[in-house]
This record gives sequence, C-alpha cells and structure tokens, in this order.
Amino acid sequence: MTSAGRARPQGLLGYPAGLVSRAVAAGVDAVVVAGLGLVAQLCVGAARLLVTGPPFRYPDPPDWLTATGGTLIAVLYLTGSWVSSGRTVGDRLMGLRVTARTGRELGVPRALSRALLCLVFPLGLLWVPVSATRSSVQDLLVSSAVRHDWR
Repeated sequence: MTSAGRARPQGLLGYPAGLVSRAVAAGVDAVVVAGLGLVAQLCVGAARLLVTGPPFRYPDPPDWLTATGGTLIAVLYLTGSWVSSGRTVGDRLMGLRVTARTGRELGVPRALSRALLCLVFPLGLLWVPVSATRSSVQDLLVSSAVRHDWR
C-alpha cells in the first residue's frame, strides 16, 4: 500500500474501466472543455479591448458560433490528449488510459474518430455494463479500450 489516500488496488491495473470511472472522467473533461471555451472568449474580449479600447466587453457570439467553437475545442482536446499520452485530464484523475485494443497508442485517425463519436453519441457509454469486455459503442467502432493505468 502507498501513502494514505493514494492506495490503489494492484489487481485492477490493466483491467478494463467500468461505467462509473469513465463517466466521472467524462464529467471532468466536460468541465475542462467549458473552461477552455471561457478562456477563448476572454482572449477574444481582451483582443477587442486592445484594438478598440475601453470598456472591456465580454463577447456575445451567436449560438451557432458558440456550438461550433465548443465542438472544435472538445474534438481538439480529446484527440490531442489521446494521441499524446492516452489520457485526458479526467482520465488522469481517474487512473485510466485509452489505447487501441491491442494495447498500442491511438493514432490520429482513430483518436479523432473516437472523439467525434464520443461527442455525437455520448450515450454509447451506457453499453459498458452490458458488454462482456466493458467496451462502449465508441470502443467497439474504433477498436479502442479504456483500462485502469495510474502509472
């Protein structure tokens, strides 16, 4: 056992992640994406302040632009995280890693496909408790796996 509050059951290492740990990780990632969107809007407001001068006005983009920008931020965040380290902030917090089913790292096409599927069909996560391999619909479609890995 490690220090208090950091004990990890060694029997779970490499074992497929379940619904709760994946859902918590996804929730954390949603908060991160929202924060990134807020930072982007603040940067736009700051740039406008530099160009036009005071007073600072928080941008109020049309809904279609907000939705498009948020989707783009989420896709880039998920794809970049899974390609670079196999983990998003939520995955890291929950001790998870996303890999190809073979255990190798996800390439850009597979990570991009998985990110788009996660955004378009988030309810695919509900297949995890039904699946014998604890795979979501997204995992089945792109041959990925989410395993416990906190090393």
